[in-house]
Amino acid sequence: MPYLASSLVSPSTIDKRGGVAYYNPITGGGSMLIDAGDGYGEPMNVIISGLSSPAVRTLDGAINFARAIGFSEECFGLHLGGYMSANLGDGNGWVNQTIELRQDYGNPAGGTCLESLIGGNHFRIYVQNGTAADSGALFLAVSREEPLSKNHDIVPDGYDIGRDQLVSAAIGRTRFNGVKYNTVAQNITGLLVPGAAGVNHGIALDGIVTLLTVTID
Repeated sequence: MPYLASSLVSPSTIDKRGGVAYYNPITGGGSMLIDAGDGYGEPMNVIISGLSSPAVRTLDGAINFARAIGFSEECFGLHLGGYMSANLGDGNGWVNQTIELRQDYGNPAGGTCLESLIGGNHFRIYVQNGTAADSGALFLAVSREEPLSKNHDIVPDGYDIGRDQLVSAAIGRTRFNGVKYNTVAQNITGLLVPGAAGVNHGIALDGIVTLLTVTID
């Protein structure tokens, strides 16, 4: 089951302090599905809010936070599989993923090699930073994949499962390399369309995107 905030809410991006959690990519002509090829897409189903601590939203900061919740860089720094692009409606058009991070099975130094072999959770990061919609939010395309022997296809219900596993690991207090994080989550409806239309592998979505606000203590 997905993490449940007090209620499911429609997208609301403007904070009372004047900051922006995210902009809806669709409003700016983008999509909540990344380009997986052949006219199909994979969902960006987690957003790290633009109201998160700025240090979390840098490349190094995002990697450190990922390590705090059980993910790390790819095995020996080698990317497996294709690069996928996303259009976040921010004026940058279709842009390749910034980085792909994989479940590290408790070993940030080499555990992602195990994930590459036996499968597990992984995600791609896209940054909403164009001049048309500069929220600084990180959009994550999260999914759980099969082992190498099954060509890293997505497991049944793997988009929703991957999202839920990442969120469960992230909420509350975590830490890595001396940095302490406090993460709260809120489920958002109205960004992704429920169902399997246009979704890679024909895997249906429940339509929920989880917004994470990550604060460095």
